[in-house]
Amino acid sequence: MCGIIGIIGKAPVAPLLVDGLRRLEYRGYDSAGIATLVNGSIARRRAEGKLNNLASLLETDPVEGTIGIGHTRWATHGRPTEANAHPHANERVALVHNGIIENFQELRAELTDKGHVFETETDTEVIVHLVAEHLNQQMMPQEAVSKALVRLHGAFALAIVFAGRQDLMIGARAGSPLAVGYGDGEMYLGSDALALAPLTDRITYLEEGDWVELTKDAATVHDASGATVAREIKQTAVSGAMIGKGQYRHFMQKEIFEQPAVIGDTLHSYLNPLRRTIEVPDLPFDLGKISRMTISACGTAYLAGWVAKYWFEQLARQPVELDIASEFRYREAPMPDGGIGVFISQSGETIDTLAALRYAKEQGHKILSVVNVPDSAISRESDIVLQTFAGPEIGVASTKAFTTQLTVLACLALATGRARGTISREMEAELSTALTEVPARAAEILNHDEAIHKIAQFVAEARDVLYLGRGNMYPIALEGALKLKEISYIHAEGYAAGEMKHGPIALIDENVPVIICAPSGPLFEKTASNLQEVVARGGQVILFSDKEGIAKVGGHAVSAIELPKIHPFVAPILYSLPVQLLAYHTAVIKGTDVDQPRNLAKSVTVE
Repeated sequence: MCGIIGIIGKAPVAPLLVDGLRRLEYRGYDSAGIATLVNGSIARRRAEGKLNNLASLLETDPVEGTIGIGHTRWATHGRPTEANAHPHANERVALVHNGIIENFQELRAELTDKGHVFETETDTEVIVHLVAEHLNQQMMPQEAVSKALVRLHGAFALAIVFAGRQDLMIGARAGSPLAVGYGDGEMYLGSDALALAPLTDRITYLEEGDWVELTKDAATVHDASGATVAREIKQTAVSGAMIGKGQYRHFMQKEIFEQPAVIGDTLHSYLNPLRRTIEVPDLPFDLGKISRMTISACGTAYLAGWVAKYWFEQLARQPVELDIASEFRYREAPMPDGGIGVFISQSGETIDTLAALRYAKEQGHKILSVVNVPDSAISRESDIVLQTFAGPEIGVASTKAFTTQLTVLACLALATGRARGTISREMEAELSTALTEVPARAAEILNHDEAIHKIAQFVAEARDVLYLGRGNMYPIALEGALKLKEISYIHAEGYAAGEMKHGPIALIDENVPVIICAPSGPLFEKTASNLQEVVARGGQVILFSDKEGIAKVGGHAVSAIELPKIHPFVAPILYSLPVQLLAYHTAVIKGTDVDQPRNLAKSVTVE
């Protein structure tokens, strides 16, 4: 999970920037860099690897300046080299960027036609040239940034400095978090308050679409329309726990809202946005010659595997066996030659999943793991690790770990389809493009937070709740029910919508909320028929769908939340967010311990 820090003030900033980046090391990174202004010119120092490498470089080749920006970066489709490290810059602009720019190819082509020369394949570099293009048109930096922001489609956080302007820094956010810190003759930007903790305890959290002008003494915040707005300055208690939550009431809430950023970070690691292809590490097996893939995990990670089963079988025509890890080895399942085992875990320490991995390994299978902790037990015992870049997840109920697991598995499914020859180059580009849109669409969904809170007031009164979905929405129905059970202690069950009439329909009456996840698409009409069956028996339908779906059947629901129209391929990732929010708000209303629900642990290390 990339980290940003910016400082404009009166003291040399290079050591302060490095210190701030050290406080962001918990997010993980594999390169780092800073940029300052020295006599009005942009000076950069970047290094691959750990921050010590950057610190050593600054000892031998120091930079001055009282204004600067810093960044820790996960490797994207480009290797973790100095050239790919942030800040990106030209002679007029330097900036750091978290997130993903969906339309950078079109912008890159437009700017290339105007004579701009690109040095990397990254999406970030296009922002540098777009701002510089407006500066070349004699715009002031504020206007240049404002004009550039409206051209950017995606989720991002930015910190920008300008040659010749020691008195100005600009920050902006859309989908990715960014905080402003207030000091004494100094001002700060940071990915979170933790980066700024020793510098200030007065913090403003920018809202969606905001951009901010910083001088040494003040911050001027503008909303997405460009209007000047007031944002609350909060006194932040300087403790790890309080700072870690930022402006949020619970870690789970914070982690739900981090998803646009961490999904973007994860996509950057596996997707080449310029070529619109998936790039996975060198594998110790041929994805095109797998006889059978066996996926195993526990809890929410198991449901990520269930979604992946749909993707692998439908897109790659890859046979998949899916098993709950705690049952897998006891079944003594036969493991065919030429198969691989795929094991999914947030912590990488889940004992049942580790035991299942060892069983598969004993059967001669190669092991691929999808984990969030690269030095975990599961990682160490795997042949290849595909890391999720969720950053630390404190809340026991998994949120951002789940959606980043789905993101990695979606990328792996596309790579497998390409290797097996079941998807064309055009289809890979189409589905890769759909993935690049996920961070921004996720940010749009989070804007429904207040409406979902109102629905939760109704759900909190229920004794039983049902979730329905078809196709790859079925595992999301299961995940929604699991989340509600975990943190609100309300009994909830997820069902394949077509199975309602085979028994569960007997549970439905006017006291039972029925949450239906139904994006418009090939299976919508079937799901709509199941919705009518629920309504006919008095069930209280809560519908998550897009504009088209709500136009067709939303009138039969007691509540309907309109989600963005998206490609069916990425629907499971995005429809996870509203069911997470519904569970969260329901639990808060009921007064349960959201972050540490009873009887549960974050990492289950006993059988």
